[in-house]
Amino acid sequence: MPSIDSTPNRFIGLDIHKHYFVAIGVDHQLNQIFGPHQANIHHLEQWAEKNLTKQDAVVVEMTTNTYSVYDALLPLVHSVTVVHPPHVALIVRAQVKTDKKAALSLAQLHAAGLLPSVWIPPVEIRQLRALIAHRRKMVRLVGTAKNRLHAFLQRHRIQPPGDFSLFDPMLKDWWKVQPAAEIEKIVVQSDLETLEFAQQQVEKLDQRINEIAAKNETVPLLIQLPGIGPLTALTIIAAVGDIARFGSAKKLVGYAGLGARVHDSGMAYTTGRITKAGRRDLRRAMVDAANHTVDKNPFWRAQYQQLEKRLGRSKAIVAIARKLLVAVWHIWSKEVADRHADPVKVARSYFGFVYKTGVRNLPEKQTALGFTRKQLDRIGIGMDLKEIPWGSKRFKLPPSQLRK
Repeated sequence: MPSIDSTPNRFIGLDIHKHYFVAIGVDHQLNQIFGPHQANIHHLEQWAEKNLTKQDAVVVEMTTNTYSVYDALLPLVHSVTVVHPPHVALIVRAQVKTDKKAALSLAQLHAAGLLPSVWIPPVEIRQLRALIAHRRKMVRLVGTAKNRLHAFLQRHRIQPPGDFSLFDPMLKDWWKVQPAAEIEKIVVQSDLETLEFAQQQVEKLDQRINEIAAKNETVPLLIQLPGIGPLTALTIIAAVGDIARFGSAKKLVGYAGLGARVHDSGMAYTTGRITKAGRRDLRRAMVDAANHTVDKNPFWRAQYQQLEKRLGRSKAIVAIARKLLVAVWHIWSKEVADRHADPVKVARSYFGFVYKTGVRNLPEKQTALGFTRKQLDRIGIGMDLKEIPWGSKRFKLPPSQLRK
């Protein structure tokens, strides 16, 4: 972050590549006063300690290793600004681009104050994003392996057994005796092993995700919404990072790319499809939540049915996803209950959440019922609720602290 009592004397543009980087610096008048320097990316810290000072404002484009570069340079310079490459391209529109020209353009645009910065998430948010993204890859790998095995059966017109799930471990021997060429049997065995590996990885990752969810203070706020479980809640948290970055629900909707395209010029005003100009993981998570919500919750089902009549299923689901994201902004930024929340259903969500993520993972050695009451009090609902209906059983809640 920039120092409070100083202003930068130089603006350094870094054009970063896989094995090297090029650095050029300019002053406030946009005149080149430093570089060009080219150095090995693996020697970045040594180069920075020798050539940069606390009066240097550095700018880099977002790329694969940007976070590492950001963390390495931040303690050594005045500030490090990360920018989105398409924003730079819109301004520069260069017909001839070299590493030196790219670094110089970055430095001059930064000195002129023309580059909007990208928010750099803290380390824990980066790690959470990586964990969730890796789980998604493993889930895709499960799907790929299953599709290849289905294709094998279809090619050879093999009837799957009706008494078992096709990928039940008990059917391992059944797969081995299916008629096929020797090489194709090797491929099938490889797909079966890939499927088993990917499923095991998903289980391990889910276990870690549940441990994180149980200790995260924001997750209980989000899971009060129907359709949002621990995984979806953490996906939202990882994508958004800090809800304080968004001054309104509209800005959060835009960040997810769930806002409509707008053309407002002269006498013409039209809206179109969603922009999709935002975080794909957040948009996907909200659409998944919307699909679950309209199946389970009467209020959201009624909303969906009204929209479906004039929009069709797909657009109606996207509209519900946008409405859910608006609700997410309100309950997260204000730490309140959803205005349509049913205390009994919310209590059941909290109680089920504990047993999904594991009581042992709760902070402060809380019990499931103690956690449920604490979260109900936190959002200010269910003061009169004394028990949780759970199938044929009823679990007695501790008294609300709000009455004291």
